Amino acid sequence: MAKIVRLEPIAQESAIETNGNLLSVLLNKDLDVLKECGGRGMCATCHIYVNQGMTSLTPINRREQRTLEVITSCKPNSRLACQSRVIGDGVVVEVPPGMYVNSLQDIEALIGRRADQDLLHPITGEVLVETGKLITRSVLKQLEDTTSFKVGAYFQQSTDY
Repeated sequence: MAKIVRLEPIAQESAIETNGNLLSVLLNKDLDVLKECGGRGMCATCHIYVNQGMTSLTPINRREQRTLEVITSCKPNSRLACQSRVIGDGVVVEVPPGMYVNSLQDIEALIGRRADQDLLHPITGEVLVETGKLITRSVLKQLEDTTSFKVGAYFQQSTDY
């Protein structure tokens, strides 16, 4: 039997089959979700807040818990949409504001502009550039110099946890 999930702040409802994951709801509503790890629960790009109905979702598994521990914008009601399966009614989720950066090229293309929304790290959810701030070459250089921004390498080395 279908369940209804409400998405905030866009105030839209979507039907989902019992035991379907919340990621499919986000994709169904054409929300910009990168799915950087392919739905394996290892990145922050489908991070959501469950405002109501946490008990109407499957419990958090070990992999999801470990990923949530590194997401800097994590709250007690945080979940990963790819790992959250709907088993009951009354689920209301909120998509965190911001845009996840998929690659250094994403930032390079925006240098010299002001960020329309927070630019977020795809693994940790950390705000790299705040809304309204200028995106500069120094931001790009800082990211190139950090080992924490090697997204592809991160996913290759962490597939066994």
